[in-house]
Amino acid sequence: MAATRIDPQLVRQAMGEPQGGDQAVDRAAQTYRDMLGFLPPRVQARLHVTGALDPAILELQEKIRTHALSPACFDDKTVQLLVFGMLMAGLSDAATIHGIAARRAGASWEEMQAVVSLAYLFRGVSAANRGADVLAEIARREAEAPAQP
Repeated sequence: MAATRIDPQLVRQAMGEPQGGDQAVDRAAQTYRDMLGFLPPRVQARLHVTGALDPAILELQEKIRTHALSPACFDDKTVQLLVFGMLMAGLSDAATIHGIAARRAGASWEEMQAVVSLAYLFRGVSAANRGADVLAEIARREAEAPAQP
């Protein structure tokens, strides 16, 4: 199920201002935009909702995320392929997000299919079916994306 974008104003009215306001949200959001080219709707929701209700846990989540996605022993492409595979094996919607990040980090279609095939080995046909669907969705997004300068 695809997530829909929240209305930040509605969240502010119901739950309050995220700690640090829009500038804090924008700083955190930029790391996702750098990785993906956009801010996923569920991440946007977490930045606004958790930023207002429990800013300490949001800060910890983002520090752990940054640390885990930046190991010294792997390059960005390898990290994103690994995460894509883990999420694909779990049939997670988030596999698409990390598939996009893997492609932006330089992963080829052959590498992406190899990861889907590994997920199939341990998860079965549902991972193969979902993987083909995810790769087609990523290709669609790439075809619709404006040319990068």
